[in-house]
Amino acid sequence: MTTIKYDITQSLDRISKKDWQDITKNNPTLDYDFLKAMHDSGSVQAQTGWGMLYLTAWDNHHCVGAIPCYLKGHSYGEYVFDWAWADAYEQLGQPYYPKLLVAIPFTPVMGPRILSQDETIREQLVYRLLELEDDSHLSSIHCLFPNERDSELLTRSGFLAREGVQFHWHNNNYESFDDFLGSMNHDKRKKIKQERKKIHDQGITFSWLTGSSITSKHWYFFEECYRNTYQQHGSTPYLNHRFFEKFLATGLIHCCLIVAYQNNQMIACALNLFNQERAFGRYWGAVTYIPGLHFETCYYQSIAFCIQHKIAVFEGGAQGEHKLARGLSPIRTRSFHHLRDQRFMRAVEDFLQREGRQIEHYHSELNEHAPFKKTTN
Repeated sequence: MTTIKYDITQSLDRISKKDWQDITKNNPTLDYDFLKAMHDSGSVQAQTGWGMLYLTAWDNHHCVGAIPCYLKGHSYGEYVFDWAWADAYEQLGQPYYPKLLVAIPFTPVMGPRILSQDETIREQLVYRLLELEDDSHLSSIHCLFPNERDSELLTRSGFLAREGVQFHWHNNNYESFDDFLGSMNHDKRKKIKQERKKIHDQGITFSWLTGSSITSKHWYFFEECYRNTYQQHGSTPYLNHRFFEKFLATGLIHCCLIVAYQNNQMIACALNLFNQERAFGRYWGAVTYIPGLHFETCYYQSIAFCIQHKIAVFEGGAQGEHKLARGLSPIRTRSFHHLRDQRFMRAVEDFLQREGRQIEHYHSELNEHAPFKKTTN
């Protein structure tokens, strides 16, 4: 009988790409090359507040299970906000950081987080996650955007659920973008047509580039756009130049780069990660401001790409009520939290119950303003 061994892995170099892709089922947001480029570039490392501590399960020399964990020295790049919890710890003279984060860095996308098909291995990984919290005297564990299967296991293991809302587009077997527009009510359909016409009338065109068709010229222009977005908001980009170099060298297999042109010059870019089932909107930027360019590049072009390639869902990323009018629907998300100090655990549980009721009301209110035609039974 094979004995499964468990360990903490601090470098993806120890895990073979094949083993990793086997346990992640080729999920593009968990892609080996994507994560490794972040780690090897130094964008994700202990010095930037992201110390890699992957819990792993091994059958001989093969990795057969993992939880992607990071020892966090701050709460940036997570998209689930716990700054108030950190303040509460500080006011009582207790350290909140470092904490343990189960997540994909800078990627607010739902997906698997407890990576194994074997239920016993999955349960053992979560058990060791809680052991690590206790043995290392960490304040807390936070698992962001897990899928339904992982959510059930975390709930059984004593984690508290926190509700959130994102906006996703669903492909109801649309044959064309006009077919999609036909599902919307008159006012929203008219507004989208007007927005798209304004872009078209300025001579702006688009190309969808995937994999090896993304040249270094396109990719480094996208990097320029990415940096412009952060600079416009007065913040520092999470991904450094070395990330873009290293990720480009992998072939960008799961990437779709949407490029906007005017007068044969590139003026804006959006990056989606995708597979046959889903596309994930990740980053966008432009070198010039044109009203409506953001909506066209990020949403309408992405929706058209999904329709043409028969992709079922486009996830538009964190936040953004403006996405509702563009045909994306509000979706409930969850993150899961465990605090070692039981006093804080009870206080957070009370807070999450109250916050959950507000999120439920907010979600219902958003659905009432959905842009689609009303159906009658």
